Amino acid sequence: MGDYGQTVFIVDDDPAVRESMAMLMGSAGLASRTFPSATDFLASYEFGTPGCLVLDVRMPGISGTELQERLEAMGADVPIVFLTAYADVPLAVGAVRAGAVDFLTKPVQADRLLERVHAALALDLSRREQRAEADRARRRLEALTPREREVLRLVVAGLTNKGIAKVLSLSRRTVETHRANIRRKIGATSLPELVRAAAAGGMEEDGADPA
Repeated sequence: MGDYGQTVFIVDDDPAVRESMAMLMGSAGLASRTFPSATDFLASYEFGTPGCLVLDVRMPGISGTELQERLEAMGADVPIVFLTAYADVPLAVGAVRAGAVDFLTKPVQADRLLERVHAALALDLSRREQRAEADRARRRLEALTPREREVLRLVVAGLTNKGIAKVLSLSRRTVETHRANIRRKIGATSLPELVRAAAAGGMEEDGADPA
């Protein structure tokens, strides 16, 4: 996996909490930035910045859960670890269902917080690698000719060479040639790899031409 220069964003209205968490992240070799409010965070956050968010729930102005909703509406899938001084089970369940990595009650042990931050950073990294792989797969699919994309869609649908030849009014030999070209362009050495590449590039999901 690549190194995306991840940052732990800490949003809490208590300056002592911000300072102690920043020191904790630094002791673990993690870069961090602190913000006293959700408004301040939104004002400086650059969409798509690698990292995770350690977020207080109850703050003046925009609450932690409201910030989670705003980020979701923006399409920002930054992983969130919530912190709260109040044991609110329904709120915690709602936040986790909305995608939060965890919902921890203050005071939280340093080891526990670091464990969840590392989990959030790992999730962020995994999502970025998945998006990068999807981009690579789409570029490979774009290298196919229109006829090759037709053949690949039928391969993904489970048709044999004979079935594909019948549907497209081609000879089996021509279908075999197209499949060989598809495998070469995509870099697939087996049928499962070919199907996975098509799915990663979005072909299996909607049948649409990725080019």
